[in-house]
Amino acid sequence: MAQTQVILLEKVDKLGGMGDVVTVKPGYARNYLLPQKKALRASKENVAYFDAQRKALEAQNEKTRKEAEKLSAKLKNVKAPVIRQASESGQLYGSVTARDIAAQINGVSDVKVDRTMIRLHDNFKTIGLFEVEVALHPEVVVPVIVNIARTEEEAKIQADTGRALIADADSDVPMEEVIEEIIAESNEENLETVLEDSALESEKVKKEQAAAKAAEDEAKAAKSAEKAAKKAAKKAAEAPEEEGEATVEIGASE
Repeated sequence: MAQTQVILLEKVDKLGGMGDVVTVKPGYARNYLLPQKKALRASKENVAYFDAQRKALEAQNEKTRKEAEKLSAKLKNVKAPVIRQASESGQLYGSVTARDIAAQINGVSDVKVDRTMIRLHDNFKTIGLFEVEVALHPEVVVPVIVNIARTEEEAKIQADTGRALIADADSDVPMEEVIEEIIAESNEENLETVLEDSALESEKVKKEQAAAKAAEDEAKAAKSAEKAAKKAAKKAAEAPEEEGEATVEIGASE
């Protein structure tokens, strides 16, 4: 199949950076790069146009990159809940697409995200917690957690426990019991984490106290050594005077 050469107007993941002339499949250029204004066909006229406009394009790219970096802070730690019908085994009756994810992110944050910014290889077909990359700019990519659940309540439980509420397909255990078990296990894990953190904090305090005591002892030893040195110096300074006085007394007696 014939290939198409394009000149990139911005960085494109796994393809190249701004100004690179690359060879791609015609469909990729026609359906994605060109309509998204990420590239121009690498004709002589377009190459000449890019060379003439390069500084302006680079300045504009830098401006949009800085704006994207400011927005990225608002997306950090965002968890976008997506409510869908699903079986107890977690299979969705349908799928969750990039458009769905963009809509949910827009609903829980101040950042306006377009579906083309969502990096998604395949639509999601099960409930659970999934990390998705949001490209606010070719050089600014932010991870966002997509929380797909059957209800708002289950979405909250999944967010709190970090686990998908999925029942074993071969099990007869009701979903309510599965949820209770997951919550109980999560509480136990959290308790263990708290105890571990407490033990680590206690050990840290002990080490800090030991270090402080060692520093205090060292300071006392240094102070004692300093006093001893001063005392020795004073004694050494007084010794010649005493010797001189003794000599004078002997001479007077003669």
